[in-house]
Amino acid sequence: MKTSRKCRALLAVSLNLVALLFATTAFITTYWCEGTQKVPKPNCNKETKSNCINLNRTGAVNSSKPDQVHYSWDTGDDRFVFRYFHTGIWYSCEENVSGIGEKCRNFIDLAPASERSVLWLSVISEVLYIVLLVVGFSLMCLELLHSSNVIDGLKLNAFAAVFTVLSGLLGMVAHVMYTQVFQVTVSLGPEDWRPHSWDYGWSFCLAWGSFTCCMAASVTTLNSYTRTVIEFRHKRKLFEQSLREEQMFIDREAINYFRERSIQSISSSVEVFADPATSTAKSLVPDPLDLSEIPEVLGEDQC
Repeated sequence: MKTSRKCRALLAVSLNLVALLFATTAFITTYWCEGTQKVPKPNCNKETKSNCINLNRTGAVNSSKPDQVHYSWDTGDDRFVFRYFHTGIWYSCEENVSGIGEKCRNFIDLAPASERSVLWLSVISEVLYIVLLVVGFSLMCLELLHSSNVIDGLKLNAFAAVFTVLSGLLGMVAHVMYTQVFQVTVSLGPEDWRPHSWDYGWSFCLAWGSFTCCMAASVTTLNSYTRTVIEFRHKRKLFEQSLREEQMFIDREAINYFRERSIQSISSSVEVFADPATSTAKSLVPDPLDLSEIPEVLGEDQC
């Protein structure tokens, strides 16, 4: 029982730790959603020579003649470039088409005003999710340290299960709210940010993987608590039953012992009282008279 309970506790601690690592990584990264944005090509210059619009194909642009007309032979989708972007809870980063690196913006500022309160609730729920995971992980570690004491281990197990279940529910709510806000921002967000195509990224997969591990840890913890309680009650029932049978056996032995003692005492009492009665009876019966001596006595008296 002790070994199996310890194995279940180790499994729950491992799942909780994985959930905590996944949730923290997803919270601080910006790859919840990723895709491409359709933006106009920038003008070509010394730094940008590809994916740009060349307004003067014959030579350098004469900036001293502002009234000079420049023609672009790019039409349709050739006038646009598809830049890569990735978005997280805090920031949205886009590829810098006219330079090197990325340009990041605050995702809370990009979200519509009607959805910012929902986004803040998602952020708060995500923070509470991580905090409760830390609390549940600490309680599970304490349970491992108190594995020798069944009662203390059960109390810690129950609290760890409660905190883990609550953290899983908060994490699910946070992920759903963020998904809703992102989809609304795709439709109603700024024109220069709206994605042309997008999909969920690896941070989003880590977030839901964290939720899965969290719920698995909570189920394992509840299962460990339930099995320990059932085994404890079963052993207690067997102990009480054996104690009851032992008590009944002792009672039967005591009854037999006192019965035999009482029979022996009664028989000894009967024997003790039987001898004086016999002697008394013998003393009360008179000795038989010799009739031959009676006439002589009477004859002497008559003379």
